[in-house]
Amino acid sequence: MKNFLFILALSFAIYSCGTGNKTMGNSSAKITKNDTIRIANDSLEYEIMIIEPGFDSWLISQPPRGFYGQSFLESKNRSFVSEYNNRVLQPARYSHNLYGEQINYDPTVDYGYEVNYLLYNYFVFFQDKYNQKFIGGRN
Repeated sequence: MKNFLFILALSFAIYSCGTGNKTMGNSSAKITKNDTIRIANDSLEYEIMIIEPGFDSWLISQPPRGFYGQSFLESKNRSFVSEYNNRVLQPARYSHNLYGEQINYDPTVDYGYEVNYLLYNYFVFFQDKYNQKFIGGRN
C-alpha cells in the first residue's frame, strides 16, 4: 500500500462484545471477530480498518446506507479527518490513547460510498463513545 494507505485502527480493549460475525453484502467488506470491519481495494491501494468493540452493533441503529449522499459523506469526512489529524499532532492537549496516528484521507480519491459511509459513522460513534466534539459533528 504505497500512495494512499488509509488506516483507522483504534482499539482500546482486547475483550469482545460478542456481536459475532455478519456479512455486509459488499464483497470487499468483511466483518470478523471483535467488531473489526475491514474494507480494501487493491487497485486504489487503500484500506480502512475499524477495530472497535460495539461499533458493529451501534451501526445497525444508524440511518441505513443510501440515507446520506456520497458528496455529503465526503464533505463530513474531510472535516472530521482534518480535526482528528490536528488532534493527533497535539499530544499534550489530546490523549494519545484516543488519537494514536494520523489518517491519510485524500479528498481527490474516490473511495466509494461504502468507505465514506463507514468512516462517517465511525467518527459519529467515536464522538459519542468518547465524548469528543468535532466541528460540524452530528448533534
